Amino acid sequence: VYKRQGIRRLGGDPDRLDEGRVEPGAVAGFLEIHVEQGAVLEEAGTRIGVVEGIVGIRRWNATVQGAANHAGTTPMDRRRDALLGAARLVEAVNRVVTSFPGSQVATVGRIQASPGAPNVIPGEVTLSIEVRALEMDRIQEVLEGIQAEAEAIGRENGTPIELEDFYLSSAAPSDERFRRWVESSAEALGLTSMRMPSGAGHDAQSVAQFAPMGMIFIPSVGGLSHHPDEYSRPEDIEAGVNVLLQALLRADRGLP
Repeated sequence: VYKRQGIRRLGGDPDRLDEGRVEPGAVAGFLEIHVEQGAVLEEAGTRIGVVEGIVGIRRWNATVQGAANHAGTTPMDRRRDALLGAARLVEAVNRVVTSFPGSQVATVGRIQASPGAPNVIPGEVTLSIEVRALEMDRIQEVLEGIQAEAEAIGRENGTPIELEDFYLSSAAPSDERFRRWVESSAEALGLTSMRMPSGAGHDAQSVAQFAPMGMIFIPSVGGLSHHPDEYSRPEDIEAGVNVLLQALLRADRGLP
């Protein structure tokens, strides 16, 4: 509803969105440059990041059901503490995602206990679980591991846990030709480069649905992102833009 209102406020017609569809093949390719938003390049002393792909994202709401009761009169062995079950689930999410090789990540970023009073055992807790990886199959593997842990925690703690999927963003691998063009351009300019995933979403992720795409990363000082102190050095910006130019010229000439 709010998105439709926003489109109308800007003079658009949300009922005609399908008329703006870009068909596959209509665009020859797309190359995007962006700050890394992490500290990998800076810590490695590398000037250019060659993005292998943009991670897929899945998010779930986990609801932990317990029994609210008086915190002073309920013995510890008679409790069904939903927050205790949630705490164990948070630890399990970290344990599961790190049990697989690779660069996948998982985050519990939101948690709410009810009724939320100091003298009441939490009867219900909701929390968010997000998993990101370059392969959707890996996300599914992590989810299955989390589900198994959630079922075990529910049985042992007397607090059943239900997972509900509420967000999906599909992974988008970059085109191998763009990777080579970026690497060759960086080398020709005397700049070091390394292949790496993008852990954040970008415009190229949407373009990948109808055209081949590639991405160039430049270092972010301190790895800060979405923060007032986010900063990239002017010389790194210049280097990245020069790689962008040379990569596009290579693509136009069909060079390796």
